[in-house]
Amino acid sequence: MQETVFTQFILPGVLALVMLGMGLGLNLSDFSRLVKMPRAVIVGLVGQLLILPAFALCLALLFQAPSEIAIGLMIIAACPGGTTSNLISHVAKANLALSVTLTAITTIICVITTPLLIKYSIGFFEQQRSVDFSLLSTSLGLLVISIIPVIIGMAIRAKYSKSARRAEPFFRKLSTVFMLLLIAIISYQERDMLLVAFPDVFLLAMSLNIGATALGLVLAHLSKVSARDGVTLGIEIGTQNATLAILIAVTFIQEPAFAIAAGVYGVTMYLGAFLLVMARRSVLTAPE
Repeated sequence: MQETVFTQFILPGVLALVMLGMGLGLNLSDFSRLVKMPRAVIVGLVGQLLILPAFALCLALLFQAPSEIAIGLMIIAACPGGTTSNLISHVAKANLALSVTLTAITTIICVITTPLLIKYSIGFFEQQRSVDFSLLSTSLGLLVISIIPVIIGMAIRAKYSKSARRAEPFFRKLSTVFMLLLIAIISYQERDMLLVAFPDVFLLAMSLNIGATALGLVLAHLSKVSARDGVTLGIEIGTQNATLAILIAVTFIQEPAFAIAAGVYGVTMYLGAFLLVMARRSVLTAPE
């Protein structure tokens, strides 16, 4: 894909704004919860950083996905959660503090783990041609568009708390609108491949979402955390940052075909969370 103003400046710039909005909702106590609630946080980190990528790899192999779709699926699994998971946790009356903590910590860790996993995935699935991918430039890019804006947002939150809380909903809406715009652009650019591969991609994306959500619940049960924390882990492990996955594919790797899976996932990722929210509400409203 040729470099354009959109891929090189607008796309990273808007995502940086979205990450700044995430920072507006964070403070230092969100990181200290690793000490206060270590079991739930550690289980969530293991689920997102290890089990989710392994599950995505198994799905890609099981469905015998084309290399572009398989790599796209792995990019999704390599990304951290986003503000969407925090919003869903709030709606589900789950442990919002745990959700925010996991999002914050994985955002930092994924600056290192995401490029490594993508590098492995490209080497594993794309053996017919060479794909230009740089670990260093991707890590630096993630640092610039994710970590630095989050830190700036946290600094603004610390100094102007009321203004930051008022501004946060705007950035949440920006994140949703921007993701839908990206999905539309990718769908148009790769319409020929999408028309052919859509049934398989849809099934893969839905399986990743629902399967990862279920894995989160299983991990919570095995680790004996509370039911409320279990719902949170299901949401966090099952809901990844599709916008970031699209940016990595389109801007860093310059392979829009890799973004097809992320675009479809951006729509299907609400399914697992919706089922979980409905189940959670039915339990909370059930007569004793």
